[in-house]
Amino acid sequence: MSAPAVHSLWTTAADPISKIDAPKIEYGQLSPTLIVIGAAVVGVLVEAFVPRRSRYYVQVFVSVVALAAAFAAVVALAAGGYGTTRAHIAAMGAVAVDGPALFLQGTILLAALLGVFTFAERRLDPEAHGNRVDSFAAQAASVPGSDSEKAAVRAGFTTTEVFPLLLFAVGGMLIFPAANDLLTLFVALEVFSLPLYLLCAVARRKRLMSQEAAVKYFLLGAFASAFTLFGIALLYGYAGSVSYARIAQVVDGSVQNVDPALAGTMGNDALLLVGAALTVMGLLFKVGAVPFHMWTPDVYQGAPTPVTGFMAAATKVAAFGALLRLLYVVLPGLRWDWRPVMWAVAVVTMLGGAIVAITQTDIKRLLAYSSIAHAGFILAGVIATSAEGISSVLFYLGAYSFVTIGAFAVVTLVRDAGGEATHLSKWAGLGRRSPLVAAVFAVFLLAFAGIPLTSGFTGKFAVFKAAAQGGAGALVVVGVIASAVAAFFYIRVIVLMFFSEPRPEGPTVAVPSPLTMTAIAVGVAVTVVLGVAPQYFLDLAGQASVFVR
Repeated sequence: MSAPAVHSLWTTAADPISKIDAPKIEYGQLSPTLIVIGAAVVGVLVEAFVPRRSRYYVQVFVSVVALAAAFAAVVALAAGGYGTTRAHIAAMGAVAVDGPALFLQGTILLAALLGVFTFAERRLDPEAHGNRVDSFAAQAASVPGSDSEKAAVRAGFTTTEVFPLLLFAVGGMLIFPAANDLLTLFVALEVFSLPLYLLCAVARRKRLMSQEAAVKYFLLGAFASAFTLFGIALLYGYAGSVSYARIAQVVDGSVQNVDPALAGTMGNDALLLVGAALTVMGLLFKVGAVPFHMWTPDVYQGAPTPVTGFMAAATKVAAFGALLRLLYVVLPGLRWDWRPVMWAVAVVTMLGGAIVAITQTDIKRLLAYSSIAHAGFILAGVIATSAEGISSVLFYLGAYSFVTIGAFAVVTLVRDAGGEATHLSKWAGLGRRSPLVAAVFAVFLLAFAGIPLTSGFTGKFAVFKAAAQGGAGALVVVGVIASAVAAFFYIRVIVLMFFSEPRPEGPTVAVPSPLTMTAIAVGVAVTVVLGVAPQYFLDLAGQASVFVR
């Protein structure tokens, strides 16, 4: 009797398996991400098979070509109408190909390209044992100060693995703002977070501080990821799906054909509210909004400066893109619940970042608190809940990312015997010792402050205008006050550089290679162009401001 029973089990189990559909993947529309991830894999193989002395050149070449090709793919998709009329959901519902996704992907790729230039800089430190050195540890695995580290420095080793790590991070960042279901969102979050944790730990100088920064970032990031995952689980319990569209339908009550097993939990608002809160909390951590900002100053200060610049620019772009899509596509039906919370977060973020920055004596910590204040300004655009709000946030992110990478690239140039001179007292009189570098840094600081004729002014104006039209006039008043407070400490640095006497034992300004010069020059050019003639780019952001649903 038992044999036929087993046989019938086999046949019933085998029937549905034959009906699994092959996945339909639109490789062309996912090509920017696929190019970057493919190049990252090639970079790992380069580490394994290319001789050590050639790795640096091969890695830089592979990274630059991949990022340029991926950007070209984004432009081609946008030109083909995928940002507007042909926007749709690709990869079986996992990824959205639409205006905001393409705009943010293009911004991330350009920021990463400048990031690669600063990563590849090898002329700032004096040569060690006849070898040029970069900002990264000679051998990341060796204990700081140990004999193995000294031997690695003497042998001229370099950590060229930073290039594939950067590409993996960029691959995750490209998917993050385009994710169209919660699982894809979480996977992308981990794919770009893990390489950043590693990159923060490999500074050549001040290695213990760098490793401390990486551990803090890792532990707090793991907490934030756990909150996000728990939120995703609750939202799945609420809607019976991880798909953005399905959750949005359940939220606004337009869902059809409910599974009887889910009918019990569907409409349980406690699951929805707690799940949404936890998921958004994870994204606010990545953005660096108060009260989830504690990691920012320590990590910005301890990480290698090229990594700080790349991370400050690209992570913000990716995280705000994901936050916009979550609030505008998944939770528009909850607007009355999340807007007051976002109001509070934006207010404390703007004021907290601006006020605490006044007390900072380290230039990297100052820029970290400045980035927290900027997160608050961008949140004002998110709160607008309008097409103008989306386009103003997109424009602000594009403008902010170039200013940030340029500013951190300038920080790498000011050096003394111990490496970078980041203490503000060392910057006194820099304008007399090296007028060009001080002038360039002043341009970036004025852009951060939002002074007219810089990209910062245009971005702030667009965000505040959208917020005011969206009924958040009081928030704009707070934003203007926070901007005035922030302007004080930016102007203070400019005064310090140009109107104080240089110290005889002060730092020198290193002459960089054309790579860092290019990163800084592009930063200045974008800052000025977006300040003087921003209309084309504002229109571009306006065209790209419609999410596909």
